[in-house]
Amino acid sequence: MGKTVAEKIFDAHHVDCPSGDIHVISLDAVFCHEITTPIAITDLMERGKDRVFDPSKIKAVIDHVTPAKDSKTAMQGKILRDWAIRHGIKDFFDIGRNGVCHAIFPEKGFVRPGFTIIMGDSHTCTHGAFGAFAAGVGTTDLEVGILKGVCAFKKPESIKVNIFNSANNPPNSGNLPKGVYAKDVILSLIGQIGVNGATNKVVEFCGPVVDKMSMDERMTLCNMAVEAGATSGICAPDMVTVEYLWQFIKDEYTSKEAALQSFSKFRPDNDANYFKIIDMDISSLQPQVTFGYKPDQVKPVSQMEGTRIDQVYIGSCTNGRLEDLEIAASILQGKKIADSVRGIVSPATPDIYSKALDKGIIKIFMDAGFCVTNPTCGACLGMSNGVLADGEVCASTTNRNFNGRMGKGGMVHLMSPATAAASAIKGYIANSDIYLL
Repeated sequence: MGKTVAEKIFDAHHVDCPSGDIHVISLDAVFCHEITTPIAITDLMERGKDRVFDPSKIKAVIDHVTPAKDSKTAMQGKILRDWAIRHGIKDFFDIGRNGVCHAIFPEKGFVRPGFTIIMGDSHTCTHGAFGAFAAGVGTTDLEVGILKGVCAFKKPESIKVNIFNSANNPPNSGNLPKGVYAKDVILSLIGQIGVNGATNKVVEFCGPVVDKMSMDERMTLCNMAVEAGATSGICAPDMVTVEYLWQFIKDEYTSKEAALQSFSKFRPDNDANYFKIIDMDISSLQPQVTFGYKPDQVKPVSQMEGTRIDQVYIGSCTNGRLEDLEIAASILQGKKIADSVRGIVSPATPDIYSKALDKGIIKIFMDAGFCVTNPTCGACLGMSNGVLADGEVCASTTNRNFNGRMGKGGMVHLMSPATAAASAIKGYIANSDIYLL
C-alpha cells in the first residue's frame, strides 16, 4: 500500500511508538514567538531544565505585539530575548528585523520539504505548503520539543482535496475564475466541510489548481486548514517549491532538477490510502466572505454586498505577503477609501515591506487613505494596531472571525485582499469584479 505525504514524513522521522497509535517523531525545527514560548521557558526554568536541544534548529521572533504596547508585553519580549541570548539562538528576530512568524520563517528558508516543525501557534500548519509536516502544539509539547527535539502525535490520516476547474480543459484546468483567489478557495472548502470536517487529520491539497499556485497562494491554503480542524495542511513539493527555495539550497544540489528529484520522495504514492477524498470543482466559485462567528459560515460576496463595515485590514500570516499587497494595490490605485472606513495594512515582513516600497505599493495604499503599519500580528488577534470597539465591523484578510477576535464586541468578516480593497473603496462589503480588468 502506498503512502501519503504525511505518512512518508512520519516514517522518515520515527523515533518510538510508546503506546498504541502514539508516535514520537524527531523535529527539524521548533518555531517560537513571544506570546506562547515565554510560558514554556519559565516552566522549564522552574523545573531546572533551562536547556535547548539544538540552538540551530530553534527559530524565534517577536511578532504578536511589536513594539510592546505595555509592561506585560514588554516582559514577554524580554523573556524570549534573554532566552535566545542565553542559549545562543542566532535565528532570533527582534524589533526592526521581525515579521509575522509564518511569513518570515519560510522567507528565510527555514522550511523544507519533508521537515517536521512545531510551534505554540495553531497556524503553524501554514508551513505545510512546502511539503512539510507542521503543527501547532500546546505548552507541554512545546517544552518537550525545545528540550528534547521530539514530539508525540497520533499518526495522522489524510484527507485529499483535489482542486480543479472543469470549465477549462488542460492545461487551463488550474485557472481560477476571475476575481477568485486562494483565500476564496479555502473559505469555500471550510464552508463545505465545516470547522470539524478535518479534525485530527492532515489536509493534502492537490490537483491542477494547486499545481498552478504560487508558494504565497499555497501558504494561504495551508494556513487555514486548521480552521477546518486539521492538524496540518500539506502541498506536495514540486518545481514551484524548488524555485522558491533555490536561493537557500543552491549549494546543496547540482541543479534544480536534482533538488526536485530529492524532494519527490515526499510526494504521495498513486495508491496511497486516504481517510476521504474531496473533489473540489471551482469552475463556478465566486469570491467568498464569512458571516457570523465561525470560519465555516461562508457566503458568496454577492450575497453580503452592502454590509456595513468600519475598518478594513489587509495583512496577517494568511494574506500579508507581497502578492496579496499587489492584488489589493491594483484595485486601490488611483482611488480613495470611503470616508466612513479606516484602512490598515501591515506587510507581513520587513522584506515584503521593502519590496512593496520599491514597487510603489506602499504609496498606493497611503494615497488611498490607508494607515501602513510595521509587520505585526497585533490586529489579527485584537492585541494592537487595529483593535475594534464594541459594535464595530472589520473586513479582514485574516483567518479567524471568532466573537471578539479583533476586539471585544467586534465583528470580523474574512475575505481576500481583492474583496477587502474593493470594500474599502465602497465603504461596505463589495465585490472586486468591477475593478478588475
